[in-house]
Amino acid sequence: MVLNLVINGCDAIETLRARDRQLTVRTALVNGQLEVAVTDRGKGIAPEDLERVFEPFVTTKPQGMGLGLAVCRTIVSAHAGRIWAAPNADAGTTFHFTVPISKTKSAANA
Repeated sequence: MVLNLVINGCDAIETLRARDRQLTVRTALVNGQLEVAVTDRGKGIAPEDLERVFEPFVTTKPQGMGLGLAVCRTIVSAHAGRIWAAPNADAGTTFHFTVPISKTKSAANA
């Protein structure tokens, strides 16, 4: 899933000059959940499409099938998480997802 977000980000910045290409992947613990954010500095996504891009067969890419983000949403939802996209203040888009962190039993407690 992270790979799909990274590939999408790379696609978004591929037409930029090499020195302007920037893709960032961040992770953080937020309120007991893992948050992953993939940020690109591409042209961005139109505000009216920010939610639609997660629907099957909706794409902003000329050669896209529109399935990657729909599959990502299904996976995140199956793990009681959430996925969303937000425009960056300067350029591009950041895709975020959160999933709960679960504690596993140690061998001593099993």
